Amino acid sequence: MSDYLDLLMFAALMVAILSGFPVAFATAGIAICFAYLGWAMGVMDIGLLGALGQRAFGLLSNQVLIAIPIFILMGAVLEKSRIAEELLTTMGRLFGALRGGLAISVIVVGALLAASTGIVGATVVAMGMIALPSMLRAGYDPSVAAGVVCTAGTLGQIIPPSTLLIILSDVMSNAYQQAQYEQGKFAVQTLSVGQFFAASIVPGLLLVCLYLIYVVVRGRLRPADMPVADLDQARPTLSETLRAVTAPILLIFAVLGAILAGVASPTEAASVGAIGALLLAGLRFGGHPRTILTGVAAFAALAIFSNLHPVRMQRSDLSATDWAIGLGYVLLALLGGVAVLIAIRATIKRRITQEALTATLTLTSMIFATILAAGMFSLVFIGLGGEERVAAILSELPGGSTGALLICMLFIFLLGFFLDFVEIAVIVLPLITPPLILMGHDPVWLGVLIAINLQTSFLTPPFGFSLFYLRAAAPPEIETIHIYWGVAPFILLQIMGVALVWLVPDLATWLPQALY
Repeated sequence: MSDYLDLLMFAALMVAILSGFPVAFATAGIAICFAYLGWAMGVMDIGLLGALGQRAFGLLSNQVLIAIPIFILMGAVLEKSRIAEELLTTMGRLFGALRGGLAISVIVVGALLAASTGIVGATVVAMGMIALPSMLRAGYDPSVAAGVVCTAGTLGQIIPPSTLLIILSDVMSNAYQQAQYEQGKFAVQTLSVGQFFAASIVPGLLLVCLYLIYVVVRGRLRPADMPVADLDQARPTLSETLRAVTAPILLIFAVLGAILAGVASPTEAASVGAIGALLLAGLRFGGHPRTILTGVAAFAALAIFSNLHPVRMQRSDLSATDWAIGLGYVLLALLGGVAVLIAIRATIKRRITQEALTATLTLTSMIFATILAAGMFSLVFIGLGGEERVAAILSELPGGSTGALLICMLFIFLLGFFLDFVEIAVIVLPLITPPLILMGHDPVWLGVLIAINLQTSFLTPPFGFSLFYLRAAAPPEIETIHIYWGVAPFILLQIMGVALVWLVPDLATWLPQALY
């Protein structure tokens, strides 16, 4: 029995998670129990637990993961301020006159919200409450309507900025470094969040195109499933459309543009996005529009000019011109700061800030508690010899590196029926990705494949999170079976997306290679 403690430990974890016990506590508890069980049986050095403090400190000091709560805050502010709702309503009016137009608008809005918020739950609930009733009134098949809303909401996991991609980049970077150490390389290379953001853009847009093609083709073949909507409101004017899409596009440009251009780190770009979301919310709720717009212009000017002519005020050899430019930068920062304070005041009055901070703290606590517990689990699993067992199993699979990757992708897909993406990413991936990288798979390409696979976990019954989100927000006429049948074609499209990225690796590797 002592020779199989690592396998028993993994099986016990699956049972504990499926029992409904909180994941973080279940993972940490299983790790501690099996650590002392292994020590009692003489197969593990209990001194390994001394590294738990280092792992906890490494988590708290990880500069990459700091971006997670800031991106969550940005998305929460956009959701609570109803900017996302306005976008969804406007796009519905714009495309509603087309066959399948409401479904097209939901997918387009899902992509825009994914690139500006990255929060799956908020997107699915918002679209479930706003778009789903409109689709049903227009005569859409309930399964089609539910499937489109569920799937469009999950785009926030593959289109950056995404919490999944941030966690995955940290996991894959650690796995890549571990693989290099095992190859005898001590001048190791690292992977950045920006590389994974760049690598996932084209595959994310590819999935959007697959969804749109499916909707258009189904609308042609089965017009009764997606009739032309008889909208109560007229099509939006150009100014209304621009007003709705400008805010998300500006945030996308500010956040992703700063990261991909190398101007800012993901954490700095996330801060820009959060401040931008606050300013947009303040502007929406009457927080002195002229002052806020002046502050936005001041921030934009500060970003551009300080990059073109940086001034370090602490230096002793500055000229009078440098001092004048530096004081101008200070003035621009003060103007922007005043706008932020006014926006915060306006959002506090509407309780947007309070609700957004509560949502951010709740979700961030869950994610970081799971990551910390997963670190304990992997440490004990390695101490019981699990790492060597996983590497041996993968090396002995038929088909070499391709067969090993196929089995691992199938394993991740099956786990997605029962586990959340955070649990899979921080518990399972650190065990299987180093051997896969050692077999010769490109870590960035591998990360994108896994990201699309993990995105599918939101759609797969019985425990897909998007299914639960929509079930909570859907009108009474939408039954659970409608949701399950509705997402089935999109799960097949997800598998097709994985296959396309697998067969054409340049879809994932071209952009990061060009930028980095």
